[in-house]
Amino acid sequence: MYCHRFIPCICVAVLLLGGCAWFGDKDDNEAKNWTVERLYSEAKGALDSGYYSKAVEYYEFLETRFPFGVYGQQSLLDLAYAYYKTEEFDSAISACDRFIRLYPQNVHVDYAYFLKGLVNFNRGKGLTERFLPIDSSQRDQGSALTAFQAFSELLEKYPQSQYAEDAKKRMVFLRNRLASHEIHVANYYMKRGAYLAAINRARTVVETYPRTPSVPDALVLMAKAYKVLEMPYLSADTVRVLELNYPGHPGIYDIRDIVVED
Repeated sequence: MYCHRFIPCICVAVLLLGGCAWFGDKDDNEAKNWTVERLYSEAKGALDSGYYSKAVEYYEFLETRFPFGVYGQQSLLDLAYAYYKTEEFDSAISACDRFIRLYPQNVHVDYAYFLKGLVNFNRGKGLTERFLPIDSSQRDQGSALTAFQAFSELLEKYPQSQYAEDAKKRMVFLRNRLASHEIHVANYYMKRGAYLAAINRARTVVETYPRTPSVPDALVLMAKAYKVLEMPYLSADTVRVLELNYPGHPGIYDIRDIVVED
């Protein structure tokens, strides 16, 4: 009895799906006869309206039919952005790299470098991280490092780019995040008694990410680890640097409270 009730619903669903597919084929057949100007206009309209998946279809079709010329160049850059908005991050990076390789003298090539950084800046952010205050520095930082390198390349090649200021701000954020990640790892090693590994991670923060908020925490970790390893001179020297640059830091008292057992 229950199965018979579902048969009409299934038939309706099949018809609807078939209708959608038919309309898609009709659009594709019409698009084959469009000029490059019409095809680009439709793609750009879909992109500007937020229909990113449809924009991807149009731009991919345009790139296949008209790969060269002014419209072909701009379409490749727009396609990279559409991929980014549909979270096809690898395809977005590939499109940016292809644009940079094919059109290194294009006036918009700086945007390709910026978009590469932007893609990796946002890669891996799930719904939880987007809407909840989760410390992203505890996640894998491969994409963050790649984003930092892309923004750095943009500033090196195009320091006067209109995207330079935005890239600088994102790089500051990324440096702080990368430094904070090193502190998380160093703390992990400290808790497990891997003191030399903790020192190396903390030293990376001091040497690679100076002037970040994580530097005093790195100095505290180094001083603690040196003290536990019975290296009093290195510990004292690290505390001296800490007191000189961050007087009154609470970590100073934590270091003094450590008692090394004989």
